[in-house]
Amino acid sequence: MVYPNESQENSKKMGRGKIEIKRIENTTNRQVTFCKRRNGLLKKAYELSVLCDAEVALIVFSNRGRLYEYANNSVKATIDRYKKACDSSHPGSVSETNTQFYQQEADNLRNQIRNLQKTNRNMLGESLLGLPMKELKSLESRLERGISKIRSKKNEQLFAEIEYMQKRDNDLQNNNKFLRARIAENERKIQNMNLMPEGSNFEAMTYQPLDSRNYFKVNALQPTNHYHHQQQDQMAIQLM
Repeated sequence: MVYPNESQENSKKMGRGKIEIKRIENTTNRQVTFCKRRNGLLKKAYELSVLCDAEVALIVFSNRGRLYEYANNSVKATIDRYKKACDSSHPGSVSETNTQFYQQEADNLRNQIRNLQKTNRNMLGESLLGLPMKELKSLESRLERGISKIRSKKNEQLFAEIEYMQKRDNDLQNNNKFLRARIAENERKIQNMNLMPEGSNFEAMTYQPLDSRNYFKVNALQPTNHYHHQQQDQMAIQLM
């Protein structure tokens, strides 16, 4: 039979005891504890940022130098905000801090400009003596990719120009055929007009319908009454 006091004492002994806060000497235990507590710390930071709408930035470096971080906005932005908050408590140092910040930004921009200028010279084949083999290979691959893109773009433009010229040539040929047909039609009309006798009138010929064989009807080729009477008068004069 177990008495109540004894059960309470046993539960206290079996429960989780307090851990002494000091450096863990065992390497394996220290690493396992670091992983567990790191994850718990990151989880708590996330919960704090979500539940309380707080701006949280957490930075952790392990004993091996590995970086672990969490920020609901940005670690750099939160650090900059922290610096401004610290500078606001010391107004005299605000201008100095701003000066240092802008100087650092100017130095970074100068370095970026120098790197870009160096890259441009390397792309042009200049200042290649001090480059290692790895950078030379990387530069060669970038140049080859750039050349392939330029060639593909050039081929696209050439194909577009060829298609335009072919289309234009077809249009010119069609126009040329149309003009030749018009010229031939006009020449046939002129020849037909030259073959007509003087004083004859065949204007009705162009308005006469065609027969089933696409020929003009016979009566369409008959001379007009004026020409017939004039011919009879000339024959009567000759007989006299």
